[in-house]
Amino acid sequence: MTAILDFEKPIAEIQEKIEELKKISMESGMDLSKEIDTFEQQANDYRKDLYANLKPSQKLQIARHPERPNFLDYVNCICEDFIELHGDREGMDDRAIIGGLAKINGKPIMIIGTMKGKSTKENLEYNFGMPQPQGYRKALRLFKHADKFNIPVVTLIDTPGAYPGISAEETNQGGAIAVNLREMAKLGVPVIAIITGEGCSGGALGLAVANKVYLLEHAYYTVISPEGCASILWRDATKASEAAKALKITAKDLLKFDIIDGEIKEPVGGAHTDYKAVSASMKKIIVKCLNELSKLSKDELKKQRYEKFRNMGVFLR
Repeated sequence: MTAILDFEKPIAEIQEKIEELKKISMESGMDLSKEIDTFEQQANDYRKDLYANLKPSQKLQIARHPERPNFLDYVNCICEDFIELHGDREGMDDRAIIGGLAKINGKPIMIIGTMKGKSTKENLEYNFGMPQPQGYRKALRLFKHADKFNIPVVTLIDTPGAYPGISAEETNQGGAIAVNLREMAKLGVPVIAIITGEGCSGGALGLAVANKVYLLEHAYYTVISPEGCASILWRDATKASEAAKALKITAKDLLKFDIIDGEIKEPVGGAHTDYKAVSASMKKIIVKCLNELSKLSKDELKKQRYEKFRNMGVFLR
């Protein structure tokens, strides 16, 4: 059964009434089809209106939905012939970042992304989508492999941030992310990044220095989590909804600041309601971007990427 978010409860209540009417109709033989149709129309209208006017804090809940598609779900829907490549060649295979060679419409790509689980066991394996330095070094190895063999890079990002534990600091978390930022900027192949859920802090940016950056409709991209921001500004993490609004984390806000290149629409109700539909929309954007970027030379790709990030943001006097 799909988890019900707080703001979806009115829809769930209407759905319960529909199921109750269906049960009564079956047991009594009464024709309640008109009443059922009326309630179903109410539920659909309410759902469309609700999802067309979501607050940033509500989008935050959808981005973190436990059944939201993860990296491998998207790979299975979008790619052919995926071959995972393991390890950072220094002694560890960080499962919070997964990557490998694949094909889209028969053309080779290197696809890399952060990975979350859907159960406690899986989340422990993938460290809740929080990479350690070894994960970023694995990604860097794959970036360089793609650059050497002239293979476009696609990254799918869904992380609450890089792992903040002592072990990560001991193995140079900040340095590993910084090196990725520098080396991604220097890649001579097309790079496309899509934020599919949470895109938090340097943990996300370490995979997102791209020629094209897209955000799923109900994903978010921010320098710090709303809870972390609220804890700093108000000393109260419960004010995360206020922080989410102030941080301008949604696709529409980020487009105004030229942080992202576009928004990828999700099915009504969120990506978790229809994996194939949202994957098809993502694939269409990836193919479009690859066709555009493939016309640029290596130097033009580097220059475009550099200027894109140098020109980000709006400064107020």
